[in-house]
Amino acid sequence: MKKHGILNYRIEEFISRIGHTQTMVICDPGLPIPSECEVVDISLLPGLPSFSDVLRAIAEEMKIESYVYAAEIEKANPSVLKDIREILGDIPSSSVSHEEFKKMSREALVFIRTGECSSYANVILVAGVTF
Repeated sequence: MKKHGILNYRIEEFISRIGHTQTMVICDPGLPIPSECEVVDISLLPGLPSFSDVLRAIAEEMKIESYVYAAEIEKANPSVLKDIREILGDIPSSSVSHEEFKKMSREALVFIRTGECSSYANVILVAGVTF
């Protein structure tokens, strides 16, 4: 059994499989997920696990080149946006409309569904390379 890092074997599998420029979505339970997309649903109760806790754990394991969020979060959920920016630091980011975000997310390798129940708590992570 692993002693450190992400214990969820499916999340670890996707972090190991993701290639340069492929994407992973960390999302709240309300984001529509296309039926053909892979999902790792780790939601347990409203708020558990939180979006920020999941993002923090994944950011420690995955090389992230850039990220995308819905512009609506800036007014509707500034505390989660603050967490995103603190966790991801100087990694380049961009914002798009929520509708565009949903279109972009269709190309994701996997969706990680959290228990976060606050507006627009979603991010698209673009995989980087470690060399």
